[in-house]
Amino acid sequence: MTKFPYLRQDFLASIVVFLVAVPLCVGVAVASGVPAELGLITGIVGGLVTGLMPGSSLQVSGPAAGMTVLVFEAVSEFGVAALGVIVLMAGLLQLAMGFLGIGRWFRAISVSVVEGMLCGIGLVIIAGQIYAAAGLKAPESGIGKIAGLPGAFTDALGSTEAMTSLAIGAGAIAVIVLWKKLPKAVQSVPGALAAVILATLATLAFGLPVATVEVEGLLGVIQPPGTGALGELAGPAIWGTIIAFALIASAESLFSAAAVDRLHNGPRTQYNKEMIAQGAGNTVCGLLGALPMTAVIVRSSANVNAGAKTKASRVLHGVWLLLFAAAMPWALALIPLPALAGILVHAGWKLIPFRQVVALWRAHKGEALILVVTAVSIVAVNMFEGVLIGLALSVVKTAWEASHVKLEVIDKGAGPIQAYLSGNATFLRLPKILDNLESLPQDRPVELDLSGLHHLDHACRTALESWAERHSASGTEPVKVTEPELSPEAEKVTTTA
Repeated sequence: MTKFPYLRQDFLASIVVFLVAVPLCVGVAVASGVPAELGLITGIVGGLVTGLMPGSSLQVSGPAAGMTVLVFEAVSEFGVAALGVIVLMAGLLQLAMGFLGIGRWFRAISVSVVEGMLCGIGLVIIAGQIYAAAGLKAPESGIGKIAGLPGAFTDALGSTEAMTSLAIGAGAIAVIVLWKKLPKAVQSVPGALAAVILATLATLAFGLPVATVEVEGLLGVIQPPGTGALGELAGPAIWGTIIAFALIASAESLFSAAAVDRLHNGPRTQYNKEMIAQGAGNTVCGLLGALPMTAVIVRSSANVNAGAKTKASRVLHGVWLLLFAAAMPWALALIPLPALAGILVHAGWKLIPFRQVVALWRAHKGEALILVVTAVSIVAVNMFEGVLIGLALSVVKTAWEASHVKLEVIDKGAGPIQAYLSGNATFLRLPKILDNLESLPQDRPVELDLSGLHHLDHACRTALESWAERHSASGTEPVKVTEPELSPEAEKVTTTA
């Protein structure tokens, strides 16, 4: 036991994570439009491959609800056969980013963009899974899913089978929500698993006419990338999806790592190594034709809360998933699809950051606007372009704030006019600065004080020097310029232009 001092804690935590992972692996796969077993394969790889690698010792990887929308779009456009090559190339891209040290730069992505991404994903998941819960086909686009909900409810009201299916989905959500109010001893069984078990028992006991998971067996669904799928790489269309997979999976994993670090006092995440671990996992998933993986906060927090101390818990959870998928595939065929839809509706709801939006709006309205625009863009367009719109807005906002500059002009009627510039003088605000300076009387001497500037870029400095020369050329006294203190050691130097 001295070699494995925490074996008992890690063993018990691995059982909890396994029980949380099973319904989520299956549910995410079904919602992504692929066989349920592919979700389990990704969970197994997340445990046995990524779980063994250094990076973040306590976070758990597997198929994530946050990638569901993107995977569904990719499968719809390129087919299930091409999924493996997309995930494979995304994994190789993640490996390259990890080895190049880009992993830590993901920490610089605006939190508002990430929260907006999760919010948009959550809205699309909820809308899409309501159709699945009713046994109806969902429209393709995010807008179509939301706009079609009233009609879907009307159709469901006229069908006994649809209403029965909806009732099971609603029941699953109710079980998950109410499960947290039960005694701690009962909560040792995860709410999502309890919802699946109860829905399955109810379906069997009453012979309810609802769709269940289709099972092919692990070996039957493994589909390594073939020459036809690899041939897709010659076209530019698939590369946008590959980049989206890599960037969004990486961002979700590394933000999850930051969140998990706040839950425990153990070793901190090594971001570049975690990026390499995620890339290795996705490379293996791609070779097996499985779903993409990310680190998943639901499983990771369950792992920490269950008392895990080392990476052994997440590796063991992969072992339990493998044994379950190999020994009990028949159990999957008993699970009602609307129960999985209910679990994903609940997962989608938890992705929507209600409290963060309110707090952001009170403190930083610009950041709240970026969050909302990112979410709406994902619903209206698609995942990748929605995130790009959010990132672009974030860059524009940062550039605008970074270029904030104030010009104060003091004219006492006699003597030189005093002009004080403070803030950050960049080319973005140059037209406004020059307009104000050029409006000053040409026949009066001017003292230009730049000591309040934190930053003065080359374009601004050159333009100010040119203005000072033109103003001095009119026959008045030369413009006196006080240089900015751009470092604490610098002293004010008064120069004559």
